[in-house]
Amino acid sequence: MSDDLVELFGKFMLALEKIERCSEFAQMIPEVRTNMVFAKQGAKTRDDVLAVDGRITVVNGMPFAAGRPRLGASSHMARLIIELARVDPSYRAGMDFMNNPVFATWLKQYCAEKGWVFSVIDRSNEPEEVKEKECGSMPWKVAEAVRACGGVAPKVFYETGAVGKEPVTVLVGKDPIEVVDQVIEIAKRYTAESSSRSGV
Repeated sequence: MSDDLVELFGKFMLALEKIERCSEFAQMIPEVRTNMVFAKQGAKTRDDVLAVDGRITVVNGMPFAAGRPRLGASSHMARLIIELARVDPSYRAGMDFMNNPVFATWLKQYCAEKGWVFSVIDRSNEPEEVKEKECGSMPWKVAEAVRACGGVAPKVFYETGAVGKEPVTVLVGKDPIEVVDQVIEIAKRYTAESSSRSGV
């Protein structure tokens, strides 16, 4: 294994261990499950992107990787990070998690506080010819996310749901450790603030 791959797998495993220890994140895993990706420098295809084989699910109330990290294990998130890196090559890692109207409102405010670029992809604007093309949505979705926030690559974005598509949020960063640390902070703070609002 090359030094680059050793580093890729090493950072990925450290990040995975962190997320599996965060009980608050278990509440943020959507029905379609979660995945984390880390692309090689200059990644061109999904085989250049490391992801969890089988995604991250919930077992005994904790996040749990269903399989081992493997290059080519993701399609959707791998294509997303490759497209986004064309706009900002510093973004090589990402993670998806839940979205709903209450959380989206909270997250927008959180991103403003952090100074992060936040964007929304409105799936209702997706052209029919894009929807009909196999794997054709991703370039449009990333372009839409970039357009919606003024031509820069967003740090955090979500897409509204479409027929048969669960709405999810995506957070990206330079490597999976950065991404996971930020996702954990979001999960812990949102959980704490939700509990205080509900009087728990």
